[in-house]
Amino acid sequence: MKQLLPYHSFMYAGAQINVYHADKGDGLPMHQHNFNHANVCQVGSCVVRVKGKEIVMNAETQPLDLPADIPHEIEALEDGTVFVNIFKEGSY
Repeated sequence: MKQLLPYHSFMYAGAQINVYHADKGDGLPMHQHNFNHANVCQVGSCVVRVKGKEIVMNAETQPLDLPADIPHEIEALEDGTVFVNIFKEGSY
């Protein structure tokens, strides 16, 4: 999987928003944080792998809450995918 850097990254009302533009196979390899974060797929589709499950997301999918301290990864399933991670460190 090709590791992505955020296309846009900014703070809003104390929360960090990272917007990723990805092509098929790009994403965020297995990792974990000491804080929760929400993941939203805006365009295209992506798969979130967490706790032995694969959750396929697209623009119609409810945002996903990824718990703190749980390994997870996010991978784009098609070119032109846009997904967003939102978190506020130290709040959980």
